[in-house]
Amino acid sequence: MNQQELQNLRQDYSAATLLENTTKADPISQFEQWFNEALAAKLHEPNAMTLATASPSGKPSARIVLLKGFNQGGFIFYTNYLSRKGKEITKNPQGAITFFWGELERQVRIEGTIEKLSKHDSERYFHSRPKGSQIGAVVSPQSQEIEGRDELEKKWNELEAEYEGKDVPKPSFWGGYILNPQLVEFWQGRPSRLHDRILFKKTDKKTWKKVRLAP
Repeated sequence: MNQQELQNLRQDYSAATLLENTTKADPISQFEQWFNEALAAKLHEPNAMTLATASPSGKPSARIVLLKGFNQGGFIFYTNYLSRKGKEITKNPQGAITFFWGELERQVRIEGTIEKLSKHDSERYFHSRPKGSQIGAVVSPQSQEIEGRDELEKKWNELEAEYEGKDVPKPSFWGGYILNPQLVEFWQGRPSRLHDRILFKKTDKKTWKKVRLAP
């Protein structure tokens, strides 16, 4: 593909509308509606989201992780505390999440602060995972340099044998986080680039203000 062909790649969106009077009163309820519609549409991994974190100096990094729960308190995911994102969250708890559901011509952007879940919640989720995933979390020094894949597979096989018929203990360096939202934007694609953007801004611990943004 040449540069002109790349520049000409575009999509005119026309699947739906998003209006102030048809959205929910709070963003969590609105997200639940859209997430359920993504599930009903049988999208591939609708819980896949881009999580952006930053170093104390503001250097950003982003990656795809999986949403594992949400409630009025925020959006939940699990990872290695010693990974790059874990270290960045420790020093700078500001973060952002983006969902993109292309088949529905929708995007959700969320900004807020990130904090650890309780040890109890992390333990409960860890032991709900497939045993192979539990072992994988134990053997992987996430984000660190390693000699090769053989190193991981050797450790995985050793632990599989060690914990045959036994519970795998959750490692201390692994667990959950919740992003407490301060801003949540819902984007619905519209024709001629006049997209609908509805933003919820938190005004206090319980109140949200709803505004429309220009596309």
